[in-house]
Amino acid sequence: MSTTELSGSWALILGASSGFGAAAARALARKGVNIAGVHLDRKATMPQVNALVGDLEATGVRVSFFNINAADEDKRREVLDELVAVCGDGRKVRVLMHSLAFGALKPFVDEAGKSITKPQVEMTADVMAHSLVFWVQDLLGRGLFERGGRVYAMTSSGGTRVWKNYGAVSAAKAALESHIRQLALELAPLGITANAIRAGVTDTPALRKIPGHLDMVAVAKARNPMGRLTTPEDVAEAIALLAEPASHWITGNVIGVDGGEDITG
Repeated sequence: MSTTELSGSWALILGASSGFGAAAARALARKGVNIAGVHLDRKATMPQVNALVGDLEATGVRVSFFNINAADEDKRREVLDELVAVCGDGRKVRVLMHSLAFGALKPFVDEAGKSITKPQVEMTADVMAHSLVFWVQDLLGRGLFERGGRVYAMTSSGGTRVWKNYGAVSAAKAALESHIRQLALELAPLGITANAIRAGVTDTPALRKIPGHLDMVAVAKARNPMGRLTTPEDVAEAIALLAEPASHWITGNVIGVDGGEDITG
């Protein structure tokens, strides 16, 4: 199976409007992969979403974007029902990318009474980890996932390390990596692989929301053997490469795409 055989298949990207998701959409579109993007944007950021859609359409691929909460069960089913109709030409989803970055950044214990709450912990885990499982279930239930498909979930070194106010997100990343291992086991008979992508510190809208992110950037720049931060395009190129058939024996892993940043930590 050559690169050209990816043309006409679909990538479903959760968190498609910026950062890793947007970069991956562009990289896959250049390979002729149609893009279905799920995002949650308000009016202020819609111009950048529309610009992305325009860039994707300019490559000649088909594009369908859905502005919804990806963790909402009813909305998820509506999107997939519509995708069944959109994919009516027989080509199915080749790539499912989970790049949802929405969670509570609060301390577990705070003397001023501002500790994270139970609903906030549960919301963070639901959006950033558990939602992956249910998108996979519903894709399979509708017969939308093609044999040879790929599941990618964006994790970070925060899945095994600590940072101020990052506790709930760190736990969600750890759960996400566990879900990937389980999915790799259960999807293997279907010829579908599942891997987590551990990007290095990357200047994205999600990173800028983390308290102390400038310190994270400075540390990453200082210790990365490549002498710079990871970019969304670095990660997107890796994902596009791994979408190729030759990666069919790579599954159940946490794959570092960080220029060697993690080995110096």
